[in-house]
Amino acid sequence: MALIVGITGGIGSGKSAVTQRFEQLGITVVDADLAARVIVEPGRPALSAIAEHFGHSIIQADGTLDRAALRQRVFADEGERHWLEQLTHPLIGQEILDQLTAASSAYTLLSSPLLLETSQKELANCVVVVDVPEETQLKRTMARDDNDEAQVKRIMAAQMRREARLALADIVIDNSRSLDELDSVVEELHKEFLLRAEACQQPAEKI
Repeated sequence: MALIVGITGGIGSGKSAVTQRFEQLGITVVDADLAARVIVEPGRPALSAIAEHFGHSIIQADGTLDRAALRQRVFADEGERHWLEQLTHPLIGQEILDQLTAASSAYTLLSSPLLLETSQKELANCVVVVDVPEETQLKRTMARDDNDEAQVKRIMAAQMRREARLALADIVIDNSRSLDELDSVVEELHKEFLLRAEACQQPAEKI
C-alpha cells in the first residue's frame, strides 16, 4: 500500500477545505465521515440495528437515517454514544481499509475526525492536524450546521482535547489564516508527501 497521510482536527477546524485542495492536486481522499454514511445506507445491517435500538422514528420517510436526530440522542447520552460506536467503528474501519486499498494516487489522504481516538491512526504513516482556536471551532460549526452552542460544545467535549491532538501531530496546519495562505501550505505539503511516497517505493539497499 502507498504512503497514507492521516489528517484530522476538531469539528469546525476546516478539514474539508484542506482535503479539497489535495483532491484538486489529484490525490485520493478517503473520508471517514463518508464511510460512516455508507455503512448506514438503506439495506445495510447497521441501519437496521440502529432502528431496532433507537426506534424506527430515527428513520426518515425516504428510508434514510435521520442523522441530526441521532446526533442529538448520542451526544446527550454517553452510554448511547458508546453503543453506537461499538456498532459502527468496526464497519467504518473495514470500509476505510477497502477504499485505501483501492486508491491509486501517488499517496492517499485518510481524513477522519476520530483518527487519533481509534485504531485508524495505525493506518497512517504520518499525522496532520488541522488546527484553529476553540472559539473559531464553535462559531464555524454553529454557522455551518445550524446547531446551538450547547450542542456544539457537547460534540467538542466528546472529541480529543485540542492540546492532546496537537501533541500527537507530526505536522500542524494553522487553518485560522487566509485561504491564499492555506493554498500555499497545501502545495508545499504536497511536494513533501510526493517525496515521501517516492522514498517508500524505493527498494531497501542490500547490506
